[in-house]
Amino acid sequence: MPNKILLAPIFQNARFDTEERRKGLNKLAKLANLEMEPTELTEDDADGVVGVIASSALIHPSFYQAAEKLRIISRWGVGYENTNYEIAAQHGVFVTIAPEHMVTVAEYTIAQWMATLKRVYTLNHLSHGGDFSIIRTYEASGSTLGLYGFGRIGQAVATRAKPLLGNEGRLLVYDVRSDIKELAAEYGAIAVDDPMVLFRESDTVSLHVAGDDVIVNYDCLCAMKPHGSLINPSRGNLVDDQSVNRAIREERLYYYVVDDPVNGPREIHKDHSRIICTNHNAGITLESTIRLDLRTFGQVTDAIQGRKPAHILNSDVLDHPRVKAFLKTE
Repeated sequence: MPNKILLAPIFQNARFDTEERRKGLNKLAKLANLEMEPTELTEDDADGVVGVIASSALIHPSFYQAAEKLRIISRWGVGYENTNYEIAAQHGVFVTIAPEHMVTVAEYTIAQWMATLKRVYTLNHLSHGGDFSIIRTYEASGSTLGLYGFGRIGQAVATRAKPLLGNEGRLLVYDVRSDIKELAAEYGAIAVDDPMVLFRESDTVSLHVAGDDVIVNYDCLCAMKPHGSLINPSRGNLVDDQSVNRAIREERLYYYVVDDPVNGPREIHKDHSRIICTNHNAGITLESTIRLDLRTFGQVTDAIQGRKPAHILNSDVLDHPRVKAFLKTE
């Protein structure tokens, strides 16, 4: 069985066909045959696979058990919930992520912040409906922006938001990290001890948190200012959809922006003019896809050629006998 590298479906998307992608794929093809990743990875897909550039497809434990040649699962992105990375470590397989989208998501956040303050979506809706009214909009300067979560993306947002807030504006941040007060001060922000402070005092709250647990419920939304907006570039599951839909209908906040499609739990928002859904596109630009391509190409190449790849998620794999056997000493 010849060696294979499985590729995520994004590599079939002609919209992101670039010279960098073509060159990278040609180089990978010299290492192993290239095939498309199936919807899920099981033992039936394991023969000959040495590397995977993975989408969010579920990788079953049986795949790791059967894939005797496998060295790396390189996530085209940062979501790793479906990789079973701990089981991968047990079988001597690297799982890596590609954190190449911080600038992209930060710019998306700033764009949505501006669009909601300026009521762009409402003005467009009114105008297309034949209502040419002048309505109240708001300025970023002098307003209060709250960031729930202050990791790499939250920090990138803060860097871009601070000049727009001006001397009179406030940047509030909430995070459970122990150094949050010192870190916030570096960005000219104020750390708060309770996320409810963000919802009470901010004109806009933006979420930058990993995980799938609900962190925004009806009580949080009721604490918001009626003219305020909630932006969720992270994960739809962080916000209770029933509650936010209800809260907006009750005029407890003005907009909810979520980077998720209007399906599944978000289908309740269909045709709501003040709930904006954007199809998991916040981290995707032409530029970010090139960076993601190059990062994952490099990670897979390194693993196959016996080098330690960047951004290893399951670092304990370095102690596995299989990895020690193929990893070249520096």
